[in-house]
Amino acid sequence: MSDISANRTALSVHLARLQQGDLTALNDLILLASNRLQTLTHRMLRDYPGVRRWSQTDDVLQSALIRLCRALEQVRPASARDFYSLATTQIRRELIDLARHYSGPECGAAHHESAVGEPGKSPQVHDPGNLTHEPSVLADWAEFHGQIASLPEEQREVFGLIFYQGMTQEEAADVLGIAVRTVQRRWQATLLSLHQLRKGEPPGV
Repeated sequence: MSDISANRTALSVHLARLQQGDLTALNDLILLASNRLQTLTHRMLRDYPGVRRWSQTDDVLQSALIRLCRALEQVRPASARDFYSLATTQIRRELIDLARHYSGPECGAAHHESAVGEPGKSPQVHDPGNLTHEPSVLADWAEFHGQIASLPEEQREVFGLIFYQGMTQEEAADVLGIAVRTVQRRWQATLLSLHQLRKGEPPGV
């Protein structure tokens, strides 16, 4: 049994308990999600170099888990598919909020000097073109993930499982209960949609 299948089995058990009113299932769901969300958060922070510079994986993970816990108090996911969607949304929102925070003109990142020199040498001056913590770059990443949120549900769902959750197309098809070819078709449609929305420009440039 793959890790995804095993995780889905445990998720289904805890979600069923939550549906039946067992609030202790909330803790089990958060514990079950923690390891996977930590991997997911670390992967997504690589897309936010400026955020990573100011916030560590554990900090973002804790904030995302708090968001997820609050969401689970209001929403009762009926399936592992719904749970993955909810978890992905919380982390995406957390990173978008962080990117917006650090890209503002009055934020600490905008005024922080990062030049570091070796002992006995003058500090190096960064090339502005290479500043990956530049506010405009962070703002572009926030816009990119906002554009993902605006995609049609079928595209957004497939993108969330593959891009955010790091699943293969086969694993995504298993979670969604659809054919792999359907996932492939939706994935290609998603990439085309993003290409059109961004006029061919990748995020963060």
